[in-house]
Amino acid sequence: MKKFDVLIVGAGMVGLTLALALRKSTTLTIAIADTLPVNALTDDPEVRVSAINVASKTIFEHLDVWSNFESERLQSYQHMHIWDNAGGGKLNFSNTDLKGFPKNDHLGWIIENKVIRNSLWQKAQQDEGICFFTDSKLANVAMGESEVFASFETSHCTGNSSQTPIIAKLVVGADGANSWLRKQMGIALISRDYDHHAIVATVKCQQGHSNTAWQTFLPTGPLAFLPLFPESADICSIVYSTSPEEAKRLTALSAQDFAKELTAACDGKLGTIELISQRVTYPLTMRLAQDFVKDRMVLIGDAAHTIHPLAGQGVNLGLLDAASLVDSLASLSPGHDLADAKVLKAFSRYRKTEAAEMITAMEAIKQTFAVQLGGFKLLRGLGMSLLDNLKPVKKIMIEQALGLKSDLPTLAQKKKS
Repeated sequence: MKKFDVLIVGAGMVGLTLALALRKSTTLTIAIADTLPVNALTDDPEVRVSAINVASKTIFEHLDVWSNFESERLQSYQHMHIWDNAGGGKLNFSNTDLKGFPKNDHLGWIIENKVIRNSLWQKAQQDEGICFFTDSKLANVAMGESEVFASFETSHCTGNSSQTPIIAKLVVGADGANSWLRKQMGIALISRDYDHHAIVATVKCQQGHSNTAWQTFLPTGPLAFLPLFPESADICSIVYSTSPEEAKRLTALSAQDFAKELTAACDGKLGTIELISQRVTYPLTMRLAQDFVKDRMVLIGDAAHTIHPLAGQGVNLGLLDAASLVDSLASLSPGHDLADAKVLKAFSRYRKTEAAEMITAMEAIKQTFAVQLGGFKLLRGLGMSLLDNLKPVKKIMIEQALGLKSDLPTLAQKKKS
């Protein structure tokens, strides 16, 4: 039986970020349980990507992994072009719209999920204070008065330990939208079907992406073209959110016919579109755990909340969960109980409020563009065009998208020069 301070269930981007951040800010020992394999990056673009904002980049810089992303591949963007396919309105954002924002800096970065996870994994493997349990699934997690007891389906550990089951002072669920730990602990969910399925794929754009994130709102839902691969200025990742029926129809089309529909949907702004990957489809559901904290358990990332991908903020929200939890645990004096109720409840209130605000904002945007009445479409288009010329309002919107808030966790704050 091996003892750790923290057991993290889930070795995705958020769980690995938490492990590295805890090791950087504390002397806590970490166990990570996850059987999802790590696969080498190939020459072909990965279908699943994330939009990383400035706050998340700062977290990765503090963890000394950002340079690894740069040595692999990532794509920055300096502009965003959003338009209403039905109402005619448009919005343009640029790094120059933000007063005091360096003209040579970026609004964000599009990075393949595998690039992020692999770099974090490799960094964590080098830390003697982190042990990976990867060969067996967790079978049970039980709460004791002062410890958490975890057992596996079979006893095996890779890395720095060879004993199971394990004991920890705190367990953190970072195991995704269908969190095993959340179910194990009986945490109820507030959920709502968005009535959308997302289609993700990689495409080639005849006119190039121009270091711009493109998004159009169609009558059936939003379609985003996210720039990929600095070596190939014509490669984009698409996220196409639409009704389940339309998603079924679109994925049944031939590659050529699907590409034709994409070309028409983006009004030719990117030229002729060519599909160069498989299409992956998954349903979109809003989820919010009723409790982010219970006894000696904490939920973060998609295990705690999922939102519509139309603004690309899901991963960023989860990374801030991790950074915030680090601040909470680092505030405790050495030897203090990691499951301090006052500290964890404060963390829960903060992060649940942030998640609820983001969920509300995404729902408002989705519903605004869902209305297809003629008069409303006209007003919506006029409103977007008016907003496009209101620099103070655009500045606030850009700051929100970049994650530039006054109450950011320590790891998300820029290093003072």
